[in-house]
Amino acid sequence: MIEIRMHGRGGQGAVKASFVLAEAAFQGGKYVQAFPRFGVERRGAPVEAFTRIDDKPVQIRSQIYYPDAVIVLDQTLIEVVDVTKGLKKGGCILINSDKKPKKYDLGNEYNIYTIDATKIAVENNLGSRAAPIVNTAIVGAFVKITGIVKLDDVKKGIENSIPRNKEENKKAATQAFNSI
Repeated sequence: MIEIRMHGRGGQGAVKASFVLAEAAFQGGKYVQAFPRFGVERRGAPVEAFTRIDDKPVQIRSQIYYPDAVIVLDQTLIEVVDVTKGLKKGGCILINSDKKPKKYDLGNEYNIYTIDATKIAVENNLGSRAAPIVNTAIVGAFVKITGIVKLDDVKKGIENSIPRNKEENKKAATQAFNSI
C-alpha cells in the first residue's frame, strides 16, 4: 500500500488533489481511499488530505500517520507544520516551490523534489494570480516522480473529479509532468 499525505491551505485544492490522485489510480485498476482532515474551515487555513493506493481493497479507516510520500502545496507551511512527521525513511517530499530542492533542510533521509505549480496554474488560468489552484499541476508532477499512475489515468481522474476547466487542468497536469 502507498500512503500519501498532502499539506495545503484552504482554497488551494489539496482535498481535490487527493481525490484526483485516487481517481487516477482507480482508473489504473487500483483500490483507493481519499479523505480530508480540516482544522478551522476557512480559506487559507492549513488543511491535510490523504490518499491510499493499493492492489487489494483498502480496509484501514484512519488518517495516515506514516506516509510514504508528502505533497506540500504551499511552501510556507513548512515553517508552520512538521511536514516530515511520520514520513518513512526514503520517502519523497514534493513541494510547490520555485526554489531548488537543496534549499530545503528537511533531512537527508528523504527525496525532495520541487515544482513551480503556482506558475503552471497561473499560466493555465486556474484560480487567480492572487489565489492560484495548484492541485492538478502538483498531481501531474507527483505521478512523474513516483510512477504510481500513468498520466493518461490522471487525465481521466481530472475528467471525473474536476467540475470546471477540465482541459486547462489536464494541460496543467501534463505541463507539470513534463517539467519535473
